[in-house]
Amino acid sequence: MKSKKRVAAIVTEYRLNSHADVIVGKILEGFDHKGGGFPDLKVVTMYVDQFPDNDMSRALAKKHGFRLCRTIDEAVTLGGNKLVVDGVLLIGEHGKYPFNEKGQHLYPRRRFFEQTIAAFDRCRQVVPVFNDKHLSATWEDAHWMYQQARRRMIPFLAGSSLPLTWRKPPLTLPRGCEIEAAVALGYGGLESYGFHALETLQCMVERRKGFETGVRAVQFLAGPAIWQAMDRGEWSRELLEAGIALIPSKAKGDYRQAVAGNPGAGVFLIEYRDGLRAAVAMLNGYVYEGFSGAFAFACKLRGQAQPLATHFYLENRRPFGHFAYLVKAIEAMIQTGHPPYPVERTLLTTGVLDAVMTSRFEKNRRIETPHLDVRYTPTDWPFAPEPAPAPHD
Repeated sequence: MKSKKRVAAIVTEYRLNSHADVIVGKILEGFDHKGGGFPDLKVVTMYVDQFPDNDMSRALAKKHGFRLCRTIDEAVTLGGNKLVVDGVLLIGEHGKYPFNEKGQHLYPRRRFFEQTIAAFDRCRQVVPVFNDKHLSATWEDAHWMYQQARRRMIPFLAGSSLPLTWRKPPLTLPRGCEIEAAVALGYGGLESYGFHALETLQCMVERRKGFETGVRAVQFLAGPAIWQAMDRGEWSRELLEAGIALIPSKAKGDYRQAVAGNPGAGVFLIEYRDGLRAAVAMLNGYVYEGFSGAFAFACKLRGQAQPLATHFYLENRRPFGHFAYLVKAIEAMIQTGHPPYPVERTLLTTGVLDAVMTSRFEKNRRIETPHLDVRYTPTDWPFAPEPAPAPHD
């Protein structure tokens, strides 16, 4: 049995079903939140940025014996000159934080990271760091975080549970496959859930021939322009409908009519540097969360007549089991010192999302992205195995 590694949790808020709860709660109370199986991690300190009326962190600190700290430095060092943890979890999701003019939620992810590495620098030590979801709202902050981690040789993992959740059918693209076109399907907030849809796209297309070389340009589409671009062949109706076919939670009738007039509907067009063109379709008004979510992916491989498609299947009730596979990836990094998949995936999706939000703000103009020359090689870290939880078990 591996020894339990000590971790600090740095969170925006800790309430029922917040990201802090569904991630850190699995370390404290088991993968099922009822004592059923634990990762080899132990929460020893926690910094909480905001305390809503339904805060859980104070009661959990008493129950489990971890220390609630006033600063991030204290959570990592207990005020001494050595790090007292083997890993740091930065969970900057949920809580009351402002939005900027582009509609980006300004969670304090860079601040959390900056104060963490300041403690590392003071102690002249580093430990692995996990950052939940995208690195930051803006490319500038995200790239700065990435560069600081590289400079210090900090093992760095980021992203959400979407690349790790169940896939129905359990699709893995062959390494080096030739992808002719790809479409991801999503729902929810254009930034908050658009990131998830981008991750489902990226964790699949990164396996194509030549692996990832970055993104040349993006454009946000809304209203009739969505379907005009489809009719011109700029993104694929066939692939969209292959994804839709796998999603159980959708409205009846025509999807074009269902999303008409919905301010949350939109499409992200993505031009990769190697020539691949992909789209993320946020079909709010047609698909909805339901039990298993409405994230799907479809692509066309060279030489194959039929599209390949899969539904990224979630458990949208406690214990939110898809997060268990994110916790297992975090555990693997903290135990070994090696991230199980590249943080560059999250760096790229962060940059794409920022550019998409800029395109939307600037009346849907095409945004060239020479800065997104992000190159990396994918790994074969597994996603959740069957069986997936049934909707009514």
